[in-house]
Amino acid sequence: MVFTSLTFILFLTLVFSLYWLLRRRSPQNFLILVASYVFYGWWDWRFLSLIVISSVIDFTSGIMIDKSEKQGVRRAWLTVSILANLGMLGFFKYFNFFASSLQTAAGSAGVHLGDMTLDIVLPVGISFYTFQTMSYTIDIYRRQMKSERDPIAFLAFVSFFPQLVAGPIERASQLLPQFMADRKFSYPLAAAGCREILWGFFKKMVIADNMGLVVQSIYPRYDDYSSPWLWLATTAFAFQIYCDFSAYSHIAKGVSRLLGFELMRNFAYPYFSQDIAEFWRRWHISLSTWFRDYVFIPLGGSRGPMRVVIINTIIVFSVSGLWHGAAWNYIIWGFLNGLAFLPMYIWPKKNKKKVRADDIPGGPGLFPKPRVLLNMILMYVGMQVAWVFFASPTLSASLDILKRMFTVFSADNPALHPDSWSALKALLFIGGLVIFEWVQRAHENPLTLDKIYRPLRWAIYTVMLWSCFYFLPRPDSPFIYFQF
Repeated sequence: MVFTSLTFILFLTLVFSLYWLLRRRSPQNFLILVASYVFYGWWDWRFLSLIVISSVIDFTSGIMIDKSEKQGVRRAWLTVSILANLGMLGFFKYFNFFASSLQTAAGSAGVHLGDMTLDIVLPVGISFYTFQTMSYTIDIYRRQMKSERDPIAFLAFVSFFPQLVAGPIERASQLLPQFMADRKFSYPLAAAGCREILWGFFKKMVIADNMGLVVQSIYPRYDDYSSPWLWLATTAFAFQIYCDFSAYSHIAKGVSRLLGFELMRNFAYPYFSQDIAEFWRRWHISLSTWFRDYVFIPLGGSRGPMRVVIINTIIVFSVSGLWHGAAWNYIIWGFLNGLAFLPMYIWPKKNKKKVRADDIPGGPGLFPKPRVLLNMILMYVGMQVAWVFFASPTLSASLDILKRMFTVFSADNPALHPDSWSALKALLFIGGLVIFEWVQRAHENPLTLDKIYRPLRWAIYTVMLWSCFYFLPRPDSPFIYFQF
């Protein structure tokens, strides 16, 4: 079930109406659980068993870890939880990748193995809910929270449909208590939720999907295009993936607010960052903080000898790339991001304030200082080059595209060129988005327009809503991160 489909609108209307008629916490939690399973089973009901199994294992493991004082018992149950989650994730997402990589490596050594791959379908959202439930048992093991004894509340927390498929990856310590609290309808919270949903719809249907048309018209036949067109397609992809993924987070946050819940912020204007460290504090915040807390810091973090810090950084970013996709181009993408971090460790800037996600990017002024603007441009260009590995189907295709971007300035195939209106529309959309987000960057949601005269504010909302229908390239376009 896709957020931007009519099916989901009808589904949400029904759930919202029944939810607030129930009034009491326990029936509301049960309704969320049923609705979440219907939402997830809409793709393929057979995969419901995976999320149920994962939930039951972690619910049981959490209780057993919490009530035991013996370190060996606690560690054993934590191991059960981690192995169960990583086992399911590894089999469904990475089995074919490692099997084909083993075949290739064996073949290069003169050993010919038979076909080892399996016909496996990747369950939607498995990368997100497995990380969410693993953090629950790890936090209990660390004695940072107590286990949950209400099975309905816990199952609803794991399968919470607004953020189930593509995050944010919520921490149990932040979201689970909300399932245990009484919830009353709040008009201001619901109104803020509607603005989040509208902004998410606009970013997905108007900007991301139209950027996707440019990418799809050029990248599959990249060897027929010269550098300017490949740069245009890569720019379009950079904004497609940003608007597509952040749109999901906005809609998830908005839908949650309609039900009385508050999710964490997942994007904070990342393309206004001045370096790669700031970018990763503003991009997919729930994942970057997850890797920081559960991988980077346990490895030693930034403590210890410089070589250890460098190795830890490369490991975390390479694993992050593998999390995004079972292919070498994703691993290289993560590796490049890790390399970009290293100069800040090797040549640290003294007295430099650590940028937080809720800081205003670029400072509070209307116009950025020249140095700030230059830093933003350099960061964006470097990130755009890295996006080539993310947008390409294979590692070899990524390298070919990069080569043509920097060397081939002619020899286009005129018969395959996108029409000029598509290219112009893409640039206009990107320019308009950048200007609007820059002006509104002090707000978590750019549609916070309280200081604008009410009729004008509602006129803006109306134009945006109708734009979603007018510029929609195709209905029920899936979100990019569904494949991860």
